[in-house]
This record gives sequence, C-alpha cells and structure tokens, in this order.
Amino acid sequence: MSMNFNNPYQSYSHQSIWEGIKNSFKEGSTLSKLIYINLGVFLIVKIVGLFTYLFNLEISQVPFLVYWLSVPAETSALLGRPWTVFSYMFLHKGFLHILFNMLWLYWFGRIFLSFLDQKKLLSVYLIGGLTGAAVFIFAFNLFPVFENVLPIAVALGASASVMAVVFAAVSYSPNYIVNLVFLGPVKIKYIALFFVLTDIIQLPDGNAGGHLAHLGGAFYGWLFITQLRKGKDISSGFNQMMDTVFSWFKSKKKMKVTHKRSRTGDDKAYNKQKKQKQENLNEILEKISKSGYDSLSKEEKEILFKSSNQK
Repeated sequence: MSMNFNNPYQSYSHQSIWEGIKNSFKEGSTLSKLIYINLGVFLIVKIVGLFTYLFNLEISQVPFLVYWLSVPAETSALLGRPWTVFSYMFLHKGFLHILFNMLWLYWFGRIFLSFLDQKKLLSVYLIGGLTGAAVFIFAFNLFPVFENVLPIAVALGASASVMAVVFAAVSYSPNYIVNLVFLGPVKIKYIALFFVLTDIIQLPDGNAGGHLAHLGGAFYGWLFITQLRKGKDISSGFNQMMDTVFSWFKSKKKMKVTHKRSRTGDDKAYNKQKKQKQENLNEILEKISKSGYDSLSKEEKEILFKSSNQK
C-alpha cells in the first residue's frame, strides 16, 4: 500500500520565499542590492557551468559565461566585449572569492553609509570597478613582463570595487575603529594599509592583474573622498548618466489630464485665502517657540498637522 501525503503549504512556502527575496531586493538598501546581484550572478554562472559540464558542451577550460563576462586585457578582445568592464565586477569563480569580497563589502559598506549616502556608494562601487579595469588593461599593455600572457589575460571579481568602497570609508574616517577577531579594536586605516602593501608585495607572485585592479579601485576611493572634501563630487556626471539609464527601465505612468475649477472662484480670492492660512501658521509657530507645543489648542494642532502633510 502506498500513501501519498500532499503538503498544501509546499507551493505557498516556495512562493513566499521567492516573494520575500524579491521584496527584500526592491526595498533593500543599495548595499544589499549590490550583494544580491553578486550572489545572483555567481549562482547563475555555477548552474550554467554545471549543465555545460554534464552535457560536455564546454569547448575550452574556461566556462563560456566566465569568458563572456570577464574583462580581457587585450584591447582587440575588449572591443568585441565592451560590456565586460561592468560585468567583471559582479563575477566570481570560487566560493571563497565571493565570500570574502561580500563580507568586506558589507562591513565597509556599512561604515561608508554611516557617513555618506547610498547613491555615492553605488557610484564608488561602479567607478572604482571601472578604474580597476582601466589600470589592469593599461598595465598589461604597457609593461613587457605581461607580453606573453596578454592574449589570454582576464580579470574578474568585485575586489577592485570593494577596495574603492574600503578606501573611501578609510579616507573619510581613517581613525574609525572596528573589532577584529584575535586582534581586538583596530583603526581602519591600518587595515587599508595592510591591503595595499599586500597587493604591492604580491604583484610578482601571481594574479598580478587582480592586484593591479585592487590598487586602481583603492586609488579611486581615495581620490573620490579627497575631491569631495574640497566640495567637488567627481561622480556627479556619472550619476546623471546612470539616472538616465535607470529611467529607461522605469514604468512611465500615463498622464491624466483633469480640469479643475478655481478653489475659491477666482485667483484673487484663492491668493487671499492662501495668505491668511500662512499668517495663521506663522502665529502658531511663534506660539510654539514662546510657550511650547502643548500650549496649542486642538484646532491649532489640527491646522499644524494638515500643513505638514501638504508639504
């Protein structure tokens, strides 16, 4: 005898999880969205790679999605895949690679957001990644030591973008203290210094492209804050461009044309009424400054409440 127990909550549970993820992404901060995108790309690449492996569809040792999303150092290859200067900064091959990048992004992203806004975080992440890619490409085409590996050299990972966020936070508040396991309280400027020295020292030991990209991202994070302290936001032009791009994907609401009569019959009467309301509001605000909010009557509190909701 076979028994089949149907779980009436199973489909609902799956749907709830997916809806929860979507809502978390929509309502989350820029920092959480960046982490979600990185994790999403990682999962997609891994799932596609699994299928291509099982069905023996790969024609080279490099999975085709990794090939199409990682940024090449050779300029002729870059011209054929120009989108990679953006896509590479969301691409990770190994679990530990994405784990440490996302942890550092989360920790220093929160420090960044305690001083600056989310729009600046996004621009620092993206432009820092672009700067890292530019340094990587420029160095591999300039220095003779990379001549033999130039045709196959690629860069991938969020490290350059993360370094930009790290150094922006460090440049803004170098003496900010974090508690590290086994070390205790440490100023973040020393953590940043350790990162830079590690990248410089390890340049000849392999993964030179990655270390160069890290240094490029770090440079942009420092430059952004240095200029911001002088009153110049060097990301403003980039932000305007991104606002334009994002506006293409936003649903446009249909404009509804309505014809309204004048609120009081004519403009003169309306302006007089508006002026009277403002005078009443000014008297209420003056009363608050002299005697406090509790001194207001019920009617005065209602006027103040309605006025605040109209702003």
